Amino acid sequence: MAQWNQLQQLETRYLEQLYHLYSDSFPMELRQFLAPWIESQDWAYAANKESHATLVFHNLLGEIDQQYSRFLQENNVLYQHNLRRIKQHLQSKYLEKPMEIARIVARCLWEEQRLLQTATTAQQVDTHTHAHTHTHTHICIHAQLQSGIDTFKHIQMNDDMEQKMKMLENLQDDFDFNYKTLKSAGGMICSCCCHFVLFQITSITDKISSNLLRFRVVPGPEWKQPELADWKRRQQIACIGGPPNICLDRLETWITSLAESQLQIRQQIKKLEELQQKVSYKGDPIIQHRPALEEKIVDLFRNLMKSAFVAERQPCMPMHPDRPLVIKTGVQFTTKVRLLVKFPELNYQLKIKFLHCIVLCFFSFSSRKFNILGTNTKVMNMEESNNGSLSAEFKHLVSSAVTPASLIVTEELHLITFETEVYHQGLKIDLETHSLPVVVISNICQMPNAWASILWYNMLTNHPKNVNFFTNPPVGTWDQVAEVLSWQFSSTTKRGLTIEQLTTLAEKLLGPCVNYSGCQITWAKFCKENMAGKGFSFWVWLDNIIDLVKKYILALWNEGYIMGFISKERERAILSPKPPGTFLLRFSESSKEGGITFTWVEKDINGKTQIQSVEPYTKQQLNSMSFAEIIMGYKIMDATNILVSPLVYLYPDIPKEEAFGKYCRPEAQPDTEFPDPGCGECVSGNIVHSGLE
Repeated sequence: MAQWNQLQQLETRYLEQLYHLYSDSFPMELRQFLAPWIESQDWAYAANKESHATLVFHNLLGEIDQQYSRFLQENNVLYQHNLRRIKQHLQSKYLEKPMEIARIVARCLWEEQRLLQTATTAQQVDTHTHAHTHTHTHICIHAQLQSGIDTFKHIQMNDDMEQKMKMLENLQDDFDFNYKTLKSAGGMICSCCCHFVLFQITSITDKISSNLLRFRVVPGPEWKQPELADWKRRQQIACIGGPPNICLDRLETWITSLAESQLQIRQQIKKLEELQQKVSYKGDPIIQHRPALEEKIVDLFRNLMKSAFVAERQPCMPMHPDRPLVIKTGVQFTTKVRLLVKFPELNYQLKIKFLHCIVLCFFSFSSRKFNILGTNTKVMNMEESNNGSLSAEFKHLVSSAVTPASLIVTEELHLITFETEVYHQGLKIDLETHSLPVVVISNICQMPNAWASILWYNMLTNHPKNVNFFTNPPVGTWDQVAEVLSWQFSSTTKRGLTIEQLTTLAEKLLGPCVNYSGCQITWAKFCKENMAGKGFSFWVWLDNIIDLVKKYILALWNEGYIMGFISKERERAILSPKPPGTFLLRFSESSKEGGITFTWVEKDINGKTQIQSVEPYTKQQLNSMSFAEIIMGYKIMDATNILVSPLVYLYPDIPKEEAFGKYCRPEAQPDTEFPDPGCGECVSGNIVHSGLE
């Protein structure tokens, strides 16, 4: 079944994640119209080869023209208009930059595949097993909350409050008529009649008080912490590559139900006020209790509305969807807020205003200020969202630094705050929410360190406003760091990191150890200090490898062909028993910019096993030839001056042609000559080393 068709069959919570993948850069309408053709193209290859990207882009425009002709025959005016607008947009934006649209489409397709995997996989990999406990707790919270709401609604339905209020109104009318009639005639009304009315009033006020107490179990602070805070924490995790956060639809349904129940009780209290204004008695319970009841229900409703105003989608630059919360000055970013109270009467009534907070900077008591260019207000409405939620999406925001500061900008945290006012049934409620802390950079070369800051913050704290976090950054444990590192691969590819790969990374960070679980890692060790014997930090090295994987060797990584992270001892141990020609692929430990190499087994003239490796291939070299083509065409000159290929079987025993042949272009150069590792000849190409690079 085609990928797009599979996606259409997912549950609503996954479809919500799918909607978030698409924007004006690559409209979902185009994905829908041209689904089979889009899925048949090699966008990953086009994203790294300009000539191929140009060809695919022009083919895309041709496919749009064909689809337009179909709509013309069907007389579908709306689709004709939309498709014409999309084509004009693509031509104006990508005609000179076809690799850019190729990267966007490739990214969307991989995100779709990841979403399908998430939806169909019941368990996480071994490194994520503790997530099951979290999921179980989350389900329990849902069940408890739903049970509380259902119970409360059941009680309300069986309260007969409307009937009791009507009966009380009739009693008061009768009492008032009899009282005035008897008083004009010089008589007196029976005191038991008054007592009976007071009893009915007391019964109603007590019932309202009891219902308000029940709200403490459902919508008060005790409710907000386990459910809404849980959702916000999962949003943090999703931002740094963790499992996708569930959509807010179910939570919105719950909060809307609670709000409706609270407003119903408020109307009952207002009805008591009306009755009290008609007739009042000595010791009237309405006079004694109504103000306190009114104050309580208004406070509950205000708190519920304030907690229901959330940042549904965190700030993110469209060209860097896998790295939200990092904003570059002068570059567009988007964000979205939502009110989890679905009242139709509020549609187009709430004007959202955003502002950028000024925050204290790391190692300084000065601050940097940013202007946000673009429309800083937007009206919330139900039409823009796919599920009719009350939301506002800001799509064309640009940050512009106006106050310079000689600080470590990648460790400065800023908040974007959103404000609005709700006027509902005579109440004015000020609402405010904010983004997670963002890092604002001025040059894209600051992205790696900025992203490291986002990872460290969201890994170690769920405090929503801790902008001074990096004045004294806490340490993390290896267990926490390992999970986040694996997410950096699984969120942008089809594979996370294995336990063996993670152990190799732990050794690079912490040195040899029997058990890394619980070992502490400082922020400086992770991101700032150079690794032993190297001129760069652990994160700079790893981030460049992640970039290498995404841009140059993604397909090979997804196939599981790249062992990647492996210690020298382990490499020798698994290759030595293998027959000559067995090789594996691993990342370079010495290349700051990210490199990949291969190591193979061969026999010398005496039959002794030797382990050989080649100098790592970098992004610059992979720009001109794919790694699969390098492997397929790699040959060396043996001692008899005969060209031979030392690469025969990909570890453990996969024939080279079977693994890499399908990733080579027919026109690719079949043979690439390299020197014999034993003869020491100096020819062009990457140099072979005996032993390890």
